[in-house]
Amino acid sequence: MEQRAVIRNDAIGSADLMAPLFVPADRPDRVQKAGERGARAIIIDLEDAVAPGSKAAARGEIAQILSEHSYEGVYLVRVNSVDDPATFEEDLDALRPVMSAIAALILPKITAADQVRYVETQLADVDDPPALIPTIETARGVREAWDIAAAGPLVHTLLFGPVDLSADLGVAVTADGSEMLTARSTVVLACAAAGIDRPIDGPWPNLDDTTGLRISTQHARHLGFGGKIAIHPGQLATLADEFAPTTAELAWATEVVSVYRESVDAGVGAIRLSDGTFIDPPVAARASSILDAAQRSGRTA
Repeated sequence: MEQRAVIRNDAIGSADLMAPLFVPADRPDRVQKAGERGARAIIIDLEDAVAPGSKAAARGEIAQILSEHSYEGVYLVRVNSVDDPATFEEDLDALRPVMSAIAALILPKITAADQVRYVETQLADVDDPPALIPTIETARGVREAWDIAAAGPLVHTLLFGPVDLSADLGVAVTADGSEMLTARSTVVLACAAAGIDRPIDGPWPNLDDTTGLRISTQHARHLGFGGKIAIHPGQLATLADEFAPTTAELAWATEVVSVYRESVDAGVGAIRLSDGTFIDPPVAARASSILDAAQRSGRTA
């Protein structure tokens, strides 16, 4: 399992998860249109977006969509909560024939590492298991985020759920995110400590508030998130623009990587940029991550 997990996590790590778009599983027409509207990662939702009476039909729709697998981006699927094991296992049973087409499973309402380990045991017989992205969207989940991030080899990153958490805390979601600063920072730190990818921030819920979306996205990026959920194709351009490296960042990263490599090859210990800034391995690593992000987003210097 662990070796297969490394392979799958490497594969999804090369995908562009800066702006994954949520689409209801019972609306296959929207799944098809999502790619046409520019989504590079589509999350097909079997949980909250699908009414209980429609879930069985939605599973069939997913199987058909994924079996065709004509989309150039990556598919992720949000399954139902493991706290409802019967529904969750029905989801897995329906997805098993097309599991190789799923880059990751989004796990909602995760509050303990054991829930993630339970999912891993359910995938033990899958030859090419998808990565797992647990969602932190309750106060208890935030408290356990460190253990959840390190729960197992299939965990690729964490997803932060501000809407559910706001209900748990009794606060309103704001663009600057000050009401959930501690919770968001905890999720970022948990991912970094576990050595997994930077987390994905949850959606900005007001579709008509582009200014709020931009502020919320800037805030998430500055905190250390690697992407943010879109709930409408109209949000994709703003998310991609805010998360993609800027021209100045690309120029800086390109110079850092070039100078660092030259100095390492020459056996020089003290490395300085043209502006006088000194470079050490962590700075070079950050520069490399910026160039990697640019490559995934298709942005060049």
